[in-house]
Amino acid sequence: MLHTIFNTEIAHNQSTEINSIIFGAGCFWGVERKFWSLSGVVMTSVGYSGGDHESPTYELVCAGITGHAEVVRIDYDPAKISLLDLLKVFWECHDPTQGMRQGNDIGTQYRSVCYCNNEEELALVKASLEKYQSALSASSLGSITTELKINQKYYLAEEYHQQYLDKNPNGYCGIGGTGCEFRI
Repeated sequence: MLHTIFNTEIAHNQSTEINSIIFGAGCFWGVERKFWSLSGVVMTSVGYSGGDHESPTYELVCAGITGHAEVVRIDYDPAKISLLDLLKVFWECHDPTQGMRQGNDIGTQYRSVCYCNNEEELALVKASLEKYQSALSASSLGSITTELKINQKYYLAEEYHQQYLDKNPNGYCGIGGTGCEFRI
């Protein structure tokens, strides 16, 4: 599968110089577009994670029977962009207080999730969540419902979903933040 933005095969680098994180913030099309343009991001792909079905498909995930969320896997060079910078974009690009939905997209597959690789990253994610929750609370907004876990298996979504909004510039993108910003 050719990545239309990076013009290379979709392959997630396991190099020790490259880190990865998985974000779910509603429809994966818009979330992927949000991250592929960031300097320091070297690969993105959309997929499914957080459930218990070994062979998820879009149809099964949308039916709500797999437990998976629509997610984006992001590989990034930490010498060029920090995990905190990625987390700031993640928190601000969607409404993490909505539970099992984002806007008009309703269902467990649209829940807010952040899946990282180890306890150190999880501690950083939790600290950023607390900081963003303070900003949300100061703006009289709700409580964050984002699911945080370590080492969740990632399943690559079907080819037609990869870089969907690059291939279909007028396609639907349901992500939108709360309008609340915070300093990392």
